[in-house]
Amino acid sequence: MTRILMQFLAVLALAWSGPALAEVRIHFHSFNGSVLFGRYPHTFIVLEGTLDDTGEPVNENYGFSAKEATTAVLNGPVEHVVLIETEKNVRRTNRHFSMSLTDDQYRDIIAEVHRWQFAPGKFYDLDTRNCIHFVGEMAKILGLRVEYPDDMLRRPKKWLNHITALNPQLGAQRID
Repeated sequence: MTRILMQFLAVLALAWSGPALAEVRIHFHSFNGSVLFGRYPHTFIVLEGTLDDTGEPVNENYGFSAKEATTAVLNGPVEHVVLIETEKNVRRTNRHFSMSLTDDQYRDIIAEVHRWQFAPGKFYDLDTRNCIHFVGEMAKILGLRVEYPDDMLRRPKKWLNHITALNPQLGAQRID
């Protein structure tokens, strides 16, 4: 009888546990930067986890910037690049908030990254299409409220704090 009970418990445990849930999370980051030390303030997204439908692991990050950091950026559109940060750089940044994604949302984010990455011509503009606008588009895909106050267009940390305040459902805290 003990053997039958143990078999029953084993079957029950397997049925109860079910398959592990896969999940991809998106994290919204800012980098404080310093013009004096060669790295400007920046914002970007990090995607990590596992796709539910394929089990494929995800470990990616994307930001948007001018291809070259020159004074030309002050005079209008310049060539652009989608940046990928090193793990070391990601660890040195501010994680403002995170969200879980469906597989479809993940694919929508990647499609938007590609639209920005492969846009023809000079697509980076310090005032109308910078890293803040790029990350803002990702947030809009996820249904977040997004605004671009003029006094925040070159201040990613302040801007992400603003987005946090606009979206209290995130349960995120302001980063000082």
